[in-house]
Amino acid sequence: MSEWTDIFIRSIIFIVILILMTKILGKKQISEISFFEYVSGITIGSIAAEVIMGLERNIAHGVVAILIFGFITLIVDLIALKSKKFRDLVEGKATPLIQDGKILEDNLKKEKYSIDELNKLLRQKNVFNTADVEFAVLESSGDLSVLLKKENLPLTPKVLNLKVAQEKESQTVIMDGQIINDSLTAAGKTREWLNIELEKQGVLLDNVFYGQIDSYGELHIDVFDDSLAIPSPQQRPLLMTMIKKCQADLEMFALETDSDKAKKMYNRNSKKLLNVIEKLKPYLNG
Repeated sequence: MSEWTDIFIRSIIFIVILILMTKILGKKQISEISFFEYVSGITIGSIAAEVIMGLERNIAHGVVAILIFGFITLIVDLIALKSKKFRDLVEGKATPLIQDGKILEDNLKKEKYSIDELNKLLRQKNVFNTADVEFAVLESSGDLSVLLKKENLPLTPKVLNLKVAQEKESQTVIMDGQIINDSLTAAGKTREWLNIELEKQGVLLDNVFYGQIDSYGELHIDVFDDSLAIPSPQQRPLLMTMIKKCQADLEMFALETDSDKAKKMYNRNSKKLLNVIEKLKPYLNG
């Protein structure tokens, strides 16, 4: 067997082993890893590279070494799930860098961060003024979590005391011109409904690149032809407009009639529709 063939076979073997090891250890190993997982990952990769290129080495020794390091990493993760003290020892603790709006210089020095590096991390969180920050903590993963001062927080419907509709998961029902039946069922829709909606928007299924049903049950599509303008769904705004027109008509009827009984009836139902409009605003506006 030639050296090139040997390297090729070793590479394939260790790619499979590393993929299997990553699957066993879980997504944590490839996301925000701890110091121990970082060291373990580097070691496993180094062993694999050494065995792949070290043709005089026994390939079985490399496989055993990787399995040992993978097993140790798995055991450490399991113990860390059970013990907070062990977890703090292995993964490290979060360190506050800004508290009550004040920069903690001692903690910066402890973590070997300069003020420029802190500002860089803040800018990555779209914060360009340290005076806007109430609390910032450096996580064990090296990421910075930031809490802005109350006056700098973005407005939310809750702050404004506004009612909003509950959001549900959007369902992708068309991809590359093909209907995804499971997503269509999860959205509570049928193929007949989908065909009607596509007909309303004047497109054929084969022309649809991507189709998604939002939490309001409306279909939004993107077609292969980017020059083709697709109108946005208007069912909700049109329904709100119709209800408002009915309410306005009742008010007008009350003004035009000479019958006191009819006037009271029109006014009573007009108020009912006003209440309906207020309740439906979060769902039908836009």
